[in-house]
Amino acid sequence: MIYRNFQDLKLSALGMGAMRLPVINGDDARIDEDAAAEMVAYAMKKGVNYYDTAWGYHNGNSETVMGKVLKQYPRENFYLATKFPGYDLANMGKVEEIFEKQLEKCQTDYFDFYLFHNVCEMNIDAYLDEKYGIYEYLMKQKANGRIRHLGFSAHGSYDVMKRFLKAYGKDMEFCQIQLNYLDWSFQGAKAKAELLKEYGIPVWVMEPLRGGKLATLSEENEKLLRKLRPEESVPAWAFRFLQTIPDVKVVLSGMSNLQQLKENIQTYEEEKPLNDEEMTTLLRIADGMLKHKILPCTACRYCVSHCPQGLDIPELLNLYNEHCFTEGGFIAPMALASYPDDKKPQACIGCRSCEAVCPQQIKISEAMSDFAEKLGA
Repeated sequence: MIYRNFQDLKLSALGMGAMRLPVINGDDARIDEDAAAEMVAYAMKKGVNYYDTAWGYHNGNSETVMGKVLKQYPRENFYLATKFPGYDLANMGKVEEIFEKQLEKCQTDYFDFYLFHNVCEMNIDAYLDEKYGIYEYLMKQKANGRIRHLGFSAHGSYDVMKRFLKAYGKDMEFCQIQLNYLDWSFQGAKAKAELLKEYGIPVWVMEPLRGGKLATLSEENEKLLRKLRPEESVPAWAFRFLQTIPDVKVVLSGMSNLQQLKENIQTYEEEKPLNDEEMTTLLRIADGMLKHKILPCTACRYCVSHCPQGLDIPELLNLYNEHCFTEGGFIAPMALASYPDDKKPQACIGCRSCEAVCPQQIKISEAMSDFAEKLGA
């Protein structure tokens, strides 16, 4: 197992995420505890020492199961991470209640790593609002040793992350972002990683395989990669990409069966970062994957000045592209939850004034109509 230095700790470069544990009869709320225990046993044997769970994973059952399974091992043999569930605004006034319950569910006296969960457009104002006392409470728990290291995860935009860092960056020790070779440009992961570097904050990675989309590629793209590394599997390329990014410390993979776990651990038994040719090829493949599925908006913003509704068309198209490529998902709806109704896609009146000045000749009104329909608006 490859290890990374973090302060005075040595963390396994591959961490086990507990968001996609094996389940019974396809029911996400019913974790197969025996299968999960078998996976943890194998991971422990092979040197994985970082385990990541959260309040909402598996309908609230992930923390309970991971607590039960990890209780079988000496506490000093692993690092446990969980998060405050700010993705649900109803939780904002319950930080103490939730934190105490998490300790109980996880059967532990402290968390090695604790995160503000999913800093995004929807919750940034609440996270920064002193009336909820979230930051104050978590800092107190850090001071009394019940949180060893405090950080945050983010699915929000670069600007949202910047707001959070401006307020709390001096006290954040790590940050978990969605980073993979597809989102390096698509979701601005490169810019986000560079922002964290400015603050001296190391990167934890979630969604290294983009929800499985990078586990398989087209036959044509597989051939390109086989020419460069005949022995490397397609999923391994995604991990090798992350091994090339200097500030990445821990890569979390939500493995749902023992075979996936074994394959990923095998990849992390040896470090094989990409050379320049390999990196260029991989990023070119990512561009090709996106090219036929997303609208070519360059954010020139000519459209904005011609929109009688005052819509932020480039940002809406950015969210539309994300929603279309992912074939749904939570990121676009989550971001749009912070928009007033008169600034959402359904507010487009189809006047086409924007299209008259679009250098890319994007059919914006059709995209807004389709976006609204996909969102059920």
